[in-house]
Amino acid sequence: MTAVSPEAPPTARAHRHAPTVSSLAPLAPYAPAVAIIVLQLIVYPLPAGVWLLGFVLGMLGSLVALGLALVQRANRVINFAQADLGTVPTAFAYGCITSSWALPWLLSFAIGLVAAVILGALVEFLLIRRFFKSSRLVLTVATIGISQLFLVGALLMPKIWGQQIIGDKTIEFPWHLEFTVGTQLFHSDEVIAVLVVIAVLVGLGLFLRRSEIGIAVRASAERSDRAATLGIPVKRLNTLVWAMTAGMSFIGVFFRASILGLPLNPTLSLSFLLAALTALILGGAECLPAVALSAVALGVLEQGVAWHAPNNPTLIYVVYAAVVFAVLVLRRVSNRRVDADDTGSWRTADDPRPLPPELRRLPELITLRWVGIVVGLGTLVALGAWLGPSEQQKAATVACFCLVTLSIVVLTGWAGQVSLGQMSFAAVGAAAGAVSVATWHWDLSLALVFAGACGALVAVLVGLPALRLRGPYLAVMTLAFALATTGYLLNRTTWGWLPNGRITRPALFATIDLSSEGRMYTVCVVVALLGLVAAQGIRNSRTGRVLRAVRGNERAAQAYGVRVTRAKLTAFAISGFLAGVAGCLLTMISQQYSESPFTADQSVAVFTAAVVGGVGSLAGSVIGAIFAKGGTWFLPAEWQLLPSAVGVLAVLMLLPGGLADGWFKLRDGLARRLAVRRGIEAPSLIADRAAPVDAAVPDIEELVEEGVS
Repeated sequence: MTAVSPEAPPTARAHRHAPTVSSLAPLAPYAPAVAIIVLQLIVYPLPAGVWLLGFVLGMLGSLVALGLALVQRANRVINFAQADLGTVPTAFAYGCITSSWALPWLLSFAIGLVAAVILGALVEFLLIRRFFKSSRLVLTVATIGISQLFLVGALLMPKIWGQQIIGDKTIEFPWHLEFTVGTQLFHSDEVIAVLVVIAVLVGLGLFLRRSEIGIAVRASAERSDRAATLGIPVKRLNTLVWAMTAGMSFIGVFFRASILGLPLNPTLSLSFLLAALTALILGGAECLPAVALSAVALGVLEQGVAWHAPNNPTLIYVVYAAVVFAVLVLRRVSNRRVDADDTGSWRTADDPRPLPPELRRLPELITLRWVGIVVGLGTLVALGAWLGPSEQQKAATVACFCLVTLSIVVLTGWAGQVSLGQMSFAAVGAAAGAVSVATWHWDLSLALVFAGACGALVAVLVGLPALRLRGPYLAVMTLAFALATTGYLLNRTTWGWLPNGRITRPALFATIDLSSEGRMYTVCVVVALLGLVAAQGIRNSRTGRVLRAVRGNERAAQAYGVRVTRAKLTAFAISGFLAGVAGCLLTMISQQYSESPFTADQSVAVFTAAVVGGVGSLAGSVIGAIFAKGGTWFLPAEWQLLPSAVGVLAVLMLLPGGLADGWFKLRDGLARRLAVRRGIEAPSLIADRAAPVDAAVPDIEELVEEGVS
């Protein structure tokens, strides 16, 4: 007899053929892109022709997104200048074709591509390499300055030809072709764009996997220190990566411009960058095919939103903000070495050290302190008396921007959280103040408190992803929120409840008439001074020490019993309150609610101005406010971003603590000379001159001594 083996139980057979979690793990990076495609098909269905156009534009956007991913893997930084690396050479190539030069299409494309590659290499060699040993967060801010510098160059490009060669004009490939899919008309540009993108993607994949240089690039991206010890030229490879990614960005921007035109605008530049950043976050920044697929899915989604809401083209910003928010909140905290880097701290924002106890009571320093206070207050009073109404309005605006830069000092300088949407929090306060005054007829004092509370609430909600993730992802989230706020959420063309006419200034405390510009200037100055005094009190309190300890070393602070979540939310609340009050005051100054002062490019500009002033000190907020508005008032529109762009790069390289840091160094130098002259021992000044000391350690020790839990 032949023995018959019993059959396996049904559950075992089913288990043998069922997919396991480990077998599905390689597909996880593609899940967000698939979810975006499903969202588009269900919520924003499209005709075949429009869907195909979105696919083409998404493929072009994938080149910019892949450039972001490559730079992040090589330098562990989010390059906010990635799109602008391609915009400048695209503007030049565009002008070569459409201007009086009338160069051939192929020659202009070749010139632009070569210029982009050279530009990327020069940026890495001349600028990025100077921050090789700096914090990744410092390098991220440097890329913001580079982005602004390139945007100024692109806006000035038409001056070469003395004519308007950039805008809604489109250029066509010499090989003429037309066909329709449904109702959508296509030309040879879309066909050539798809073929070029496919060639670039295939070439990039083969280069990274098959060539020795590509393998070296991947190795240096994983462990740059280990790769350097093995003899791999990490810096030269980084130059190669920047040159490659600049060329990829040029191809994506150039063909997109040939299809849709190239209307140069700071907001449009940021929106194009936001799409690439969203694709980077969706793809997890590590899986390049997932990043490319996410960019394609977002391109189709953008066309779906535009198709269903043709009168609200800025609705896509809200969709992007919601996608970024959902991904960052739902994604688990990563333990990868790249994410665990020091990107969570603001290394250049070391607090200015107080004078040593041995020198605080020196008559010279006491006199200098009081003279500074008297001169400052006297200048503010004199300005109110001497300036005319228009100049008083400008001075009041500077006082309001002092509150905005102060809010950045609290959030970035103290808590180490980068926000590129601070003016959007001010926009929330402006809308709340406008409604409470124009519609509800509240007193200005109540309107200011209400505006600040609304700004604090929104800032806490936007900052929720920072509680789960490290690194510069909060900057991406706040940038998306900034575009969505003035583009759609608080836009008068979208919502009818926002006041659209002149707003009469209400009396303060029902007694003080604010119809004159002089009194409004006085109110703004007094509120700004109160904000500075309150911030100084918070900085010296237990709350301020908690925030600075979290900035210095989040894990160490948590080990000492600091509640990091509560500390971060506190920083967001304080920052949002200050920005909301500033927004309400700006509305009262202009006597109307307008979106123009609160756009995304203004948020980026005021952030870089705060860095130039000194994001680690209260004095830096005042300097930053003056710096932020000086370029707006005294330079033409296309030059207005130049001071902040050059300023932030110069400050990060020469004075990492900002312009205020230069003043504190002069003060310490004077104190050191007085100590030597009087024979006073001041060991702290000598130690500061010999070697910098991390300010986070004493903060944590003070917290332990006070028993913070």
